[in-house]
Amino acid sequence: MKTRLFLLLIAVSLFATQAYTTPTIDEGKAIFTTRCAACHNINKTLTGPALADIEKRRSLDWIIRFVKSSQSMVKSGDKDAIALFEQFNKIPMPDHPDFSDDQIKSILEYIISESKPAENAAAPFAIPLKIRPDFKPFTTSDYGFFIGFLAVVVLLIMVLLFAVQAKSFQREMRNKKFSS
Repeated sequence: MKTRLFLLLIAVSLFATQAYTTPTIDEGKAIFTTRCAACHNINKTLTGPALADIEKRRSLDWIIRFVKSSQSMVKSGDKDAIALFEQFNKIPMPDHPDFSDDQIKSILEYIISESKPAENAAAPFAIPLKIRPDFKPFTTSDYGFFIGFLAVVVLLIMVLLFAVQAKSFQREMRNKKFSS
Protein backbone atom coordinates (compact mmCIF):
# COMPACT_ATOMS: atom_id res chain seq x y z
CA MET A 1 0.00 0.00 0.00
CA LYS A 2 2.82 2.39 0.87
CA THR A 3 4.58 1.54 -2.37
CA ARG A 4 1.48 2.40 -4.42
CA LEU A 5 1.11 5.70 -2.62
CA PHE A 6 4.79 6.47 -3.19
CA LEU A 7 4.48 5.66 -6.90
CA LEU A 8 1.37 7.80 -7.18
CA LEU A 9 3.10 10.76 -5.53
CA ILE A 10 6.07 10.50 -7.89
CA ALA A 11 3.82 10.31 -10.96
CA VAL A 12 1.77 13.31 -9.84
CA SER A 13 4.89 15.38 -9.12
CA LEU A 14 6.35 14.59 -12.55
CA PHE A 15 3.17 15.58 -14.37
CA ALA A 16 2.72 18.68 -12.21
CA THR A 17 6.15 20.04 -13.10
CA GLN A 18 5.34 19.66 -16.80
CA ALA A 19 2.02 21.53 -16.41
CA TYR A 20 3.67 24.60 -14.88
CA THR A 21 6.37 24.89 -17.54
CA THR A 22 4.00 25.11 -20.51
CA PRO A 23 4.53 28.47 -22.18
CA THR A 24 1.69 30.76 -23.23
CA ILE A 25 3.27 31.07 -26.68
CA ASP A 26 1.56 27.80 -27.68
CA GLU A 27 -1.84 29.21 -26.79
CA GLY A 28 -1.01 32.42 -28.65
CA LYS A 29 0.02 30.46 -31.75
CA ALA A 30 -3.20 28.44 -31.68
CA ILE A 31 -5.35 31.55 -31.41
CA PHE A 32 -3.33 33.45 -34.02
CA THR A 33 -3.52 30.68 -36.61
CA THR A 34 -7.25 30.14 -36.16
CA ARG A 35 -8.49 33.69 -35.66
CA CYS A 36 -5.89 36.15 -36.98
CA ALA A 37 -3.90 34.54 -39.80
CA ALA A 38 -6.63 35.03 -42.40
CA CYS A 39 -5.92 38.78 -42.42
CA HIS A 40 -2.54 39.13 -40.70
CA ASN A 41 0.96 37.78 -41.17
CA ILE A 42 3.75 38.49 -38.76
CA ASN A 43 6.33 39.62 -41.31
CA LYS A 44 4.23 40.48 -44.40
CA THR A 45 1.34 42.85 -45.05
CA LEU A 46 -1.88 41.09 -46.07
CA THR A 47 -5.41 42.42 -45.66
CA GLY A 48 -4.18 43.81 -42.35
CA PRO A 49 -0.76 45.14 -41.33
CA ALA A 50 2.30 43.00 -40.65
CA LEU A 51 2.49 42.50 -36.90
CA ALA A 52 6.25 42.17 -36.39
CA ASP A 53 7.51 44.59 -33.72
CA ILE A 54 3.95 45.66 -32.86
CA GLU A 55 5.01 45.86 -29.20
CA LYS A 56 7.48 48.62 -30.17
CA ARG A 57 4.91 50.65 -32.11
CA ARG A 58 1.96 50.46 -29.72
CA SER A 59 1.40 50.09 -25.99
CA LEU A 60 -0.03 46.88 -24.58
CA ASP A 61 -3.16 48.69 -23.40
CA TRP A 62 -3.73 50.13 -26.89
CA ILE A 63 -3.28 46.72 -28.51
CA ILE A 64 -5.76 45.08 -26.12
CA ARG A 65 -8.38 47.79 -26.69
CA PHE A 66 -7.87 47.67 -30.48
CA VAL A 67 -8.18 43.88 -30.69
CA LYS A 68 -11.32 43.86 -28.58
CA SER A 69 -13.01 46.63 -30.61
CA SER A 70 -11.12 48.47 -33.35
CA GLN A 71 -14.17 50.33 -34.61
CA SER A 72 -14.99 51.80 -31.19
CA MET A 73 -11.46 53.23 -31.14
CA VAL A 74 -11.93 54.66 -34.65
CA LYS A 75 -15.26 56.20 -33.62
CA SER A 76 -13.72 57.63 -30.44
CA GLY A 77 -11.15 59.51 -32.55
CA ASP A 78 -7.94 57.59 -31.76
CA LYS A 79 -5.45 58.91 -34.33
CA ASP A 80 -3.52 55.63 -34.69
CA ALA A 81 -6.70 53.59 -35.10
CA ILE A 82 -8.06 56.02 -37.72
CA ALA A 83 -4.74 55.97 -39.61
CA LEU A 84 -4.74 52.15 -39.73
CA PHE A 85 -8.38 52.07 -40.79
CA GLU A 86 -7.72 54.46 -43.69
CA GLN A 87 -4.38 52.87 -44.66
CA PHE A 88 -6.08 49.51 -45.20
CA ASN A 89 -8.91 50.77 -47.43
CA LYS A 90 -11.35 51.31 -44.57
CA ILE A 91 -11.73 47.56 -44.07
CA PRO A 92 -12.73 47.17 -40.42
CA MET A 93 -10.97 44.64 -38.26
CA PRO A 94 -13.53 42.29 -36.67
CA ASP A 95 -14.10 42.89 -32.99
CA HIS A 96 -12.93 40.18 -30.59
CA PRO A 97 -14.65 40.94 -27.27
CA ASP A 98 -14.44 37.24 -26.38
CA PHE A 99 -10.63 37.42 -26.01
CA SER A 100 -9.37 37.88 -22.47
CA ASP A 101 -6.44 40.19 -21.78
CA ASP A 102 -4.27 37.13 -21.08
CA GLN A 103 -5.19 35.58 -24.44
CA ILE A 104 -4.22 38.79 -26.26
CA LYS A 105 -0.95 38.85 -24.31
CA SER A 106 -0.24 35.25 -25.35
CA ILE A 107 -0.91 36.18 -29.00
CA LEU A 108 1.50 39.07 -28.59
CA GLU A 109 4.12 36.75 -27.08
CA TYR A 110 3.75 34.47 -30.09
CA ILE A 111 4.12 37.42 -32.48
CA ILE A 112 7.26 38.58 -30.65
CA SER A 113 8.74 35.08 -30.81
CA GLU A 114 8.10 34.81 -34.55
CA SER A 115 9.15 38.34 -35.54
CA LYS A 116 12.22 38.55 -37.77
CA PRO A 117 14.56 41.53 -37.82
CA ALA A 118 14.06 43.72 -40.88
CA GLU A 119 17.67 43.51 -42.08
CA ASN A 120 17.52 39.69 -42.15
CA ALA A 121 14.42 39.73 -44.33
CA ALA A 122 16.14 41.81 -47.02
CA ALA A 123 19.44 39.94 -47.18
CA PRO A 124 19.46 36.64 -45.31
CA PHE A 125 23.10 35.87 -46.16
CA ALA A 126 24.48 39.33 -45.39
CA ILE A 127 25.02 38.45 -41.72
CA PRO A 128 27.53 35.65 -41.07
CA LEU A 129 26.42 32.66 -39.07
CA LYS A 130 27.08 32.64 -35.37
CA ILE A 131 29.48 30.01 -34.15
CA ARG A 132 27.59 27.61 -31.94
CA PRO A 133 29.22 25.42 -29.33
CA ASP A 134 28.99 21.64 -29.70
CA PHE A 135 27.13 21.44 -26.42
CA LYS A 136 24.09 23.14 -25.01
CA PRO A 137 24.72 24.70 -21.58
CA PHE A 138 22.29 23.86 -18.78
CA THR A 139 19.39 26.20 -18.31
CA THR A 140 16.89 26.37 -15.48
CA SER A 141 14.34 24.48 -17.58
CA ASP A 142 16.79 21.55 -17.96
CA TYR A 143 16.90 20.93 -14.20
CA GLY A 144 13.27 19.84 -14.17
CA PHE A 145 14.05 17.17 -16.72
CA PHE A 146 17.03 15.87 -14.75
CA ILE A 147 15.17 15.85 -11.46
CA GLY A 148 12.37 13.88 -13.11
CA PHE A 149 14.88 11.50 -14.67
CA LEU A 150 16.59 10.92 -11.33
CA ALA A 151 13.21 10.35 -9.66
CA VAL A 152 12.37 7.66 -12.23
CA VAL A 153 15.78 5.98 -11.73
CA VAL A 154 15.33 5.99 -7.94
CA LEU A 155 11.82 4.62 -8.39
CA LEU A 156 13.08 1.77 -10.58
CA ILE A 157 15.80 0.90 -8.07
CA MET A 158 13.22 0.84 -5.27
CA VAL A 159 10.93 -1.41 -7.32
CA LEU A 160 13.81 -3.82 -8.00
CA LEU A 161 14.78 -3.88 -4.31
CA PHE A 162 11.16 -4.53 -3.38
CA ALA A 163 10.98 -7.37 -5.90
CA VAL A 164 14.18 -8.94 -4.48
CA GLN A 165 12.85 -8.67 -0.93
CA ALA A 166 9.51 -10.16 -1.94
CA LYS A 167 11.24 -13.08 -3.68
CA SER A 168 13.47 -13.68 -0.62
CA PHE A 169 10.44 -13.65 1.65
CA GLN A 170 8.67 -16.06 -0.68
CA ARG A 171 11.65 -18.45 -0.62
CA GLU A 172 11.81 -18.31 3.19
CA MET A 173 8.14 -19.14 3.45
CA ARG A 174 8.54 -22.06 1.03
CA ASN A 175 11.57 -23.39 2.96
CA LYS A 176 9.67 -23.19 6.27
CA LYS A 177 6.73 -24.99 4.69
CA PHE A 178 8.92 -27.85 3.42
CA SER A 179 10.96 -28.16 6.63
CA SER A 180 7.95 -28.52 8.90
